Amino acid sequence: MRPKITIIGAGFVGSTAAHWIAAKELGDIVLVDIVEGIPQGKGLDLLESGPIEGFDLHVKGTNDYADTAGSDVIVVTSGAPRKPGMSREDLIKINANITRDCVSKAAALSPDAVIIIVNNPLDTMAYLAKQVSGFPKNRVIGQAGVLDSARYRTFIALEAGVSVEDIQAMLMGGHGDEMVPLPRYTTIGGIPVTEFIGAERLNAIVDRARKGGGEIVNLLKTGSAYYAPSSATVQMVEAVLRDKNRVIPCSCYLEGEYGLNDIYFGVPCVLGAGGVKKIVELPLNDDELALMKKSADVVKSSIDALKAM
Repeated sequence: MRPKITIIGAGFVGSTAAHWIAAKELGDIVLVDIVEGIPQGKGLDLLESGPIEGFDLHVKGTNDYADTAGSDVIVVTSGAPRKPGMSREDLIKINANITRDCVSKAAALSPDAVIIIVNNPLDTMAYLAKQVSGFPKNRVIGQAGVLDSARYRTFIALEAGVSVEDIQAMLMGGHGDEMVPLPRYTTIGGIPVTEFIGAERLNAIVDRARKGGGEIVNLLKTGSAYYAPSSATVQMVEAVLRDKNRVIPCSCYLEGEYGLNDIYFGVPCVLGAGGVKKIVELPLNDDELALMKKSADVVKSSIDALKAM
């Protein structure tokens, strides 16, 4: 019996994630959205590409959460983007209501699933999803570090003129502006990145990676990134369903790791069947620890704002 993957939100990120999942034949897909016709149409369209692309799986678009019952993985992409003039607290309130509704409905029907949160503010929504679902911490994970590190690796490859396949990089901390780069743990073919790129250029690359989402929003004018975010999400789905034990950065619930408690925060982890198998604690220098604290303070303030609502 094939695994079952529910994707909540049939927008660009959700529908593109469904596309990647189908191409990799990871399992049957249920695409859920509140707008009638959108998930049904996109689901049918994707299903009809199967004879051409050669994948044998089922794709169903629906507005009914009953169709999601028994899912192995639940991906939550539903949420509003931050708009000009909107405060962080405004965004938290809007997306908290959406996340609470989605997770409560889906989790009740798939009590053994792994939940992957993609909507923003990422770490805060992952925290909320854990509270609402009642799932153990290893089965509620936020997707952020995979995306941030992919952007980082892309810009390093462009700068150094090398293949992205040879770049290994690790980022930690909150998503986006709050991410913590770790150049000491960045290599190209096993060689420290500093042998290829000078400190000034590397700092510029780090800054561009931090603002990667905003750069795309500014270019698109209307809308935001979806190819890389959905691809990053599907890497996590694949790691879980195929028990790949990938060592990748994810937003995980911390209970003392890195000196942090009661917070979802981007850290390296071993991701496989059942979700997070292990959180990897790296030795950090004083500068890195200072950046970690600054990032954690921002995430904690967001979580505190959620608790106060």
